[in-house]
Amino acid sequence: MKRTAIILLSLLVALGASKEPTLEYIAKYSDLAVSEMKRTGVPASITLAQGILESNSGQSRLAVRGNNHFGIKCHNDWNGRTMRLDDDARRECFRVYPSVKDSYRDHSDFLRYRDRYKPLFDLKPDDYKGWARGLKKAGYATDPSYANKLIALIEEYELYRFDGKVKVEREPPLKAEAPRELPPDNVERNYSETVNISLQRSVYETNGVPFIYSMEGESWRSIASANGLFLRELLRFNDMSAESPLEPGTTVYLARKKARGTKEVPKYVVGRDGETLWEISQRFGIRLSSLARLNPQLADTPLQEGDTVQLRKEK
Repeated sequence: MKRTAIILLSLLVALGASKEPTLEYIAKYSDLAVSEMKRTGVPASITLAQGILESNSGQSRLAVRGNNHFGIKCHNDWNGRTMRLDDDARRECFRVYPSVKDSYRDHSDFLRYRDRYKPLFDLKPDDYKGWARGLKKAGYATDPSYANKLIALIEEYELYRFDGKVKVEREPPLKAEAPRELPPDNVERNYSETVNISLQRSVYETNGVPFIYSMEGESWRSIASANGLFLRELLRFNDMSAESPLEPGTTVYLARKKARGTKEVPKYVVGRDGETLWEISQRFGIRLSSLARLNPQLADTPLQEGDTVQLRKEK
């Protein structure tokens, strides 16, 4: 048994706590954690450990009255019911869910669609230690011992057994795609335009649309010329009305962007104030006009941290 697990067990015994509620919690919700792992890639062991820790094995006031098993606060993108509890500050706002299943689903999506947790999805599915430490590093909790507590619970109750042989149905979101060279001239893809693309540099792809990163000294005009495009054509592909200075490392699409995002990433949660719909359209390879139609409430207002941007129409 790992040292951290021994320490946690000793504390439980010293406090006269029983393991029974935790064992019941695991038996009751392990299937739900596994199904969420299949859907999103969040390890079932991590989900269960967080649920146990954050909800006191389902016995906390927030869990009993609000079905909130992960201590997720309201943030700017929450439109559901709420309740107020003292946490890091007095009377903080927490989400209230119709069911525990809704809480589990929201927890998975909370991790999937926020930039600060993106590196976690590059870890191996059974790397529960990496996930635990990554959650703490990303700021999920303020407790300095948060990662150690999660690891201790996973090892004490052998929660890692739920991670084995789980096939994730969808690719983790926002994972960088490998660069590749496109085939020679006049390549035609699932868009109406046929483009000539220079083979002297790496071409990348997002949402099925080829793009390059601009280099020092390049302009929109020079990139258009090098790739057999009219300037106005290249600007239109990138939702630009006029040429502007081009910073090195800018994403430049070489074909028309798509009308919607991928099934794997149907929405995006704004990570910082000042981020724009245009920046999001460039990031996900979606036309700006399409984003505006999908998000009419955000089209004419500055985006705020925590706003949810729909990348495709939900069924």
